[in-house]
Amino acid sequence: MGLGLLALLAACASPITARVTSFSQWPPNAAGSTFGYISHPNRGNDLEQETYQSYVQAELEKLGLKRAGPGQPGRFQVDMETGNGRYDTSYREPIYQNTYFYRPGFRDQAGRVYPGYWGPDVFGPRYVGDRQIIHTVQVSNLRLRLLDSQASTSGAPRTVFESSAVYEGEIADLPNLVPYLVRALFDGFPGQNGKVRVVKFDSKSGAMIAK
Repeated sequence: MGLGLLALLAACASPITARVTSFSQWPPNAAGSTFGYISHPNRGNDLEQETYQSYVQAELEKLGLKRAGPGQPGRFQVDMETGNGRYDTSYREPIYQNTYFYRPGFRDQAGRVYPGYWGPDVFGPRYVGDRQIIHTVQVSNLRLRLLDSQASTSGAPRTVFESSAVYEGEIADLPNLVPYLVRALFDGFPGQNGKVRVVKFDSKSGAMIAK
């Protein structure tokens, strides 16, 4: 029971880790441009999506972009999608057992009597086999595309940035993870094409852990 509590505390103290992969042809004249969001009516959860969009908006504003006015598409179109799933993984854990032996009493040469007692094996715990442990892992991800209406001669916006941030670890609520995934995705924007980066956050303070 005590070991279980320690394991739980250790899990809670573990950093929140995201793997980020990005591809970019980010235009040098993007600063000062406007952006809007591509809507997906069939996805539902409008209020939830609007909350996630607000996290992205805060990061885009740091890059010098600003939200387009009502009814205006903006130069950049933001397409974002979240995903959430779980899978089970298993491993075998060795089992050790403390064996106690009865040591009978005896009388020494001076006539003193020593009672018998139970004591642990002098060789320590003995290996008695294995047990299978099943652990549930959560996989949550954020995928983001930025499309530029000025980067194509065909009239259709062209993707100039696409990235994904993936969390894989202990069970957690997706709304609590998305702010971290957004920050991880924009860390070092636009990043090196195709390079997988690992971004970690302190689970207590929320601060990004220096690489």
